Amino acid sequence: MKKRNLGEGVFQICNGLVLLLVSLVTLYPFLYVIFASFSDPLKLMGNSSLLLKPLGFSLGAYKKVFLNPSIYSGYMNTVFYVTVGTLVNILATCMAAYVLSRKQFMLRRVLTIMFIFTMYFSGGLIPGYLLIKDLGMINSRLSLILPGAVSTFNLMIMITGFEGIPESLEESARIDGAGDWTILFRIIMPLAKPTIMVILLYYAVGHWNAWFHAMIYLRDADKMPLQIFLRDILTRSQLGAMTGQTDVEDVGQTIKYATIIVSTVPILCVYPFIQKHFVKGVMIGAVKE
Repeated sequence: MKKRNLGEGVFQICNGLVLLLVSLVTLYPFLYVIFASFSDPLKLMGNSSLLLKPLGFSLGAYKKVFLNPSIYSGYMNTVFYVTVGTLVNILATCMAAYVLSRKQFMLRRVLTIMFIFTMYFSGGLIPGYLLIKDLGMINSRLSLILPGAVSTFNLMIMITGFEGIPESLEESARIDGAGDWTILFRIIMPLAKPTIMVILLYYAVGHWNAWFHAMIYLRDADKMPLQIFLRDILTRSQLGAMTGQTDVEDVGQTIKYATIIVSTVPILCVYPFIQKHFVKGVMIGAVKE
């Protein structure tokens, strides 16, 4: 091993300092939200400097959030939508990507163009609502799962990942008598695991944060996801603070940060289990030989 000269050492130190600064800048907004959610509202209102620790200590904002009985049903509904919705998304996307990645499929180019067209043009909100209504899915959990079963952006990533698998594996499997379903589920999908895990994370985060379609299509409160209830709590706290209602004014400044923590931390816990696949999955197809 050659000894590093002085210039290389200085570069490494500067590079480390820059990366550390970038990490702190990236991490600080999240730390600010955590500190603010536990801070005393009155002290937080009077603070105009950097927030490096909680100002006092108060759980009033979290009490306002969790004393709402709808929060728990919202959590259960969101877990259902994330679990079932992501499963449907992955299966539908993998099946579509398998078909569109087969070079011998004659309609491959036509169907790919049709999928890509939907990335740039859509019918809009009213036609979409009328379609869901005609399909009988208004106030149905299916309205949050089936219409978005396939994301074109994720489909393109999946197609690229499937195309990177050698065709010789499929040919040898067909010689042994394997059909398309066997090839997809026992050969293609296991080999494309990094890509699938990345797409799974994208879909799961999308379902976890979704609230707009639930607000439009659902009517019953017992079917609403968590984000709808958190939005209602935040809206009521802001209106109460504006009208001077003392029962919400005292936590009006911190409840918005508490809702962010409640809605963000659970999905963040999923990332460490997928992190090892993330870089490899998103880089598939970036380099061609």
